[in-house]
Amino acid sequence: MSFWEGIDVRGPSLSLVIIDKLPFQSPGDPVFESRINRLKALGENPFMSFQLPQAIISLKQGAGRLIRDEIDKGVLMICDPRIIDKPYGKRIWRSLPDFKRTRNELDVTDFLKSL
Repeated sequence: MSFWEGIDVRGPSLSLVIIDKLPFQSPGDPVFESRINRLKALGENPFMSFQLPQAIISLKQGAGRLIRDEIDKGVLMICDPRIIDKPYGKRIWRSLPDFKRTRNELDVTDFLKSL
């Protein structure tokens, strides 16, 4: 969790952030499990009302590790296919800052070379 919430690297020292999995909380945490069970008991969808919003906040914090100042430049690579494949992926995608987006590796390598 320290990456999602507390790393601060400014300038050219950080130009690439790779996120392998979307930051959904582990279901093994007893506090987390209790909250999920409570939401279910209230008739709510815990994924849409709690888990997804929490993952979006964490992902935005992770993206914020890359761009700390107005002069920072870099690539945020999200490797988890759920951001494209799952219906909730659009909600995650729209929550991120207005970066140029691509799925083309050449676009990314050309950009990184230009730094």
